[in-house]
Amino acid sequence: MTITEQQNVYDGIEPFPREESEGEARPQGWQIVATAVIVAFPFVAVVLAAVVVWGHLLGTADVLIAVALYAVTGLGVTVGFHRCLTHGSFTPTRPLRIMLAVAGSMSFQGDVIGWVATHRRHHAFTDRPGDPHSPFRFGTGLGGQLHGLAHAHVGWLFTADLTPAEAYAPDLLADRDMRVVSASFPALCLVSLALPFGLGWAIGGTLHDALTALVWGGLVRVAVLQHVTWSVNSLCHMIGVRPFRTRRHDRATNLWPLALLSFGESWHNLHHAEPTCARHGVDRWQIDPSAGVIRLLEMAGWATEVRWPLPDRIDRRRIAQSP
Repeated sequence: MTITEQQNVYDGIEPFPREESEGEARPQGWQIVATAVIVAFPFVAVVLAAVVVWGHLLGTADVLIAVALYAVTGLGVTVGFHRCLTHGSFTPTRPLRIMLAVAGSMSFQGDVIGWVATHRRHHAFTDRPGDPHSPFRFGTGLGGQLHGLAHAHVGWLFTADLTPAEAYAPDLLADRDMRVVSASFPALCLVSLALPFGLGWAIGGTLHDALTALVWGGLVRVAVLQHVTWSVNSLCHMIGVRPFRTRRHDRATNLWPLALLSFGESWHNLHHAEPTCARHGVDRWQIDPSAGVIRLLEMAGWATEVRWPLPDRIDRRRIAQSP
């Protein structure tokens, strides 16, 4: 049964057909090991952070380095990988496009071409057969949703359901700059850890300072950002409010507690209602730091053709509230 046929019979309640995978090739052993190392980061970070805190070895420099690198790599994902490269919310200059792709790659969330292809596929089949990380893959019963939540958060990374970049990101495959950045992903991950180590040593002057900066500005920072991003895949399809209409079966929600940490990505319901919109938090008091950065880039002339929300279009998507 093809993906289209499966979607035609999917009722939004039952588990997805088991044969719905688009990818035929299974991950190679080294890919599974690499993924496991990346996913294990949170546990390594927690253990090392506990040791550091226990010894009272958290300094101001460690916090500043961690926050700065969290912002750089996080915005690389949200402004770069997501709003720019996946959805074309704005047109960047070539240097900005490369810088955003490099910054996003330093988040340990996969190479830029693979990330974009997977996310485009998620939008093509949101919460239906074909979605690589829907929390409703195993049905809408309690057991199925718990299983699905784990799958959407991290389990999907270990499946054989591979997304072909040729089908979902041909524009990036045709871009030499993006191919180079994509191939450089392992090296950029090393840079992402070397930076806090080097900054800690430069600021504190000792190996001890370098190691504590590596723990907080490297491991802990990567772990937190990974789980915030993965929470948009999982929690932001199960918990929260849905003020805007989306396509059939699409259950994307707005989850305000994650707004600041995700740089505005957790206004996920509006994003699925208007995927190309450069601003996700369109209502009053909805914090969207990524949109603020895009506005600054536009003012500097580095981002053009920005797709800002159109009030009439947004209002048409809004679900009328009962009096």
